[in-house]
Amino acid sequence: MKILIFNWQDIRNPLGGGAEVHLHQIFSRIVKLGHEVTLFCSSFDGAPAEETIDGIKIIREGSRYLFNFKVPFRYWKRFRNERYDIVIDDMNKIPFFTPLYVKEPLFFIIHHLFGKSIFREAPLPFALYVYLMEKIGVMLGRRKQVPLLVVSPSTKNEMLAKGFREKDIEYAFNCVDHNLHKPNSAQRSIKPLVGYFGRLKKYKSIDHLLKAFTVVWKRVQDVRLIIIGEGDYRRKLESIAKELGISNAVCFKGYVDEQEKVRLLQEVWFIVNTSSKEGWGLTVIESNACGTTVIGSNVPGLRDAIQDGKTGMLYEYGNINELSDKMLMMLNDSSLRDRLATNAYEWSKTFDWDNVAQQTVKILQKRLQKR
Repeated sequence: MKILIFNWQDIRNPLGGGAEVHLHQIFSRIVKLGHEVTLFCSSFDGAPAEETIDGIKIIREGSRYLFNFKVPFRYWKRFRNERYDIVIDDMNKIPFFTPLYVKEPLFFIIHHLFGKSIFREAPLPFALYVYLMEKIGVMLGRRKQVPLLVVSPSTKNEMLAKGFREKDIEYAFNCVDHNLHKPNSAQRSIKPLVGYFGRLKKYKSIDHLLKAFTVVWKRVQDVRLIIIGEGDYRRKLESIAKELGISNAVCFKGYVDEQEKVRLLQEVWFIVNTSSKEGWGLTVIESNACGTTVIGSNVPGLRDAIQDGKTGMLYEYGNINELSDKMLMMLNDSSLRDRLATNAYEWSKTFDWDNVAQQTVKILQKRLQKR
């Protein structure tokens, strides 16, 4: 197959997240299975206009704010003449409205819809723009009966509620690279160390973690919090930490490479994910694969990735008291922490990118045969 993908960002974009990892891990393996993959995405400072990464031909053009206008223009100018067998639209935030102009068989990849949660993230005018564009994009996909690849049962249920047909929805789960992510008990911090791992976005509600950590910090000697990741909410979070008086106990690591990320995931006692909504929670499974359990908010996506009481803990989103209580429980009970971490590691082994890539190829080929 000759496959064309539209996505806002690629794996090397500093602002990329779980969606970019998911895309790259699956389709780089699809290349190894003998298929041709081209990704058209936005550019960033210092990025070449074209390069090949792990077999995927990447074409970058335009800024991340206006890239959606580049997609239809470039499709009509170039891609529609290059005889692709199938087009993948990795729909994230503002859609590309591909059902209106793409003539090849089309698939959406859906991690999760922002819906009204975008109003927690962005100023009102921009949030309203994203909300309406996403709503129109979903409606268009439903009317055109575009088949979907979704990353979790929560996302499937969300799309069913939007009127998509069950027969048009297939799974492409988030997984983990087990060659990179491995447990290492010798790496574990001697002193109590709590972690956050992910993008620093407002809707991720990391301020909830800072508030809960303030309670923990007053009760657990030498406890520290390390925040792994980068994003446009970092300066605000640093300001909140200062206001709470915990700056000396909180370390913002920023963006780190894969090896350093794994080392830190092996070092922390547990990870906390406070997001208001996720497609799945790739950071959960990567943490689990490093032998580290996770406390997460009981929201779509995270409740799929975390088996409450078995591989980790769930708490009511926004309930700072419950979160701080569960953090204290995890810090003070090493047997509980070890049991959850052991189960979490076993759970992570059930998610393998090679299997998902092979399943994705079968799904795409089946759709082409039907056409």
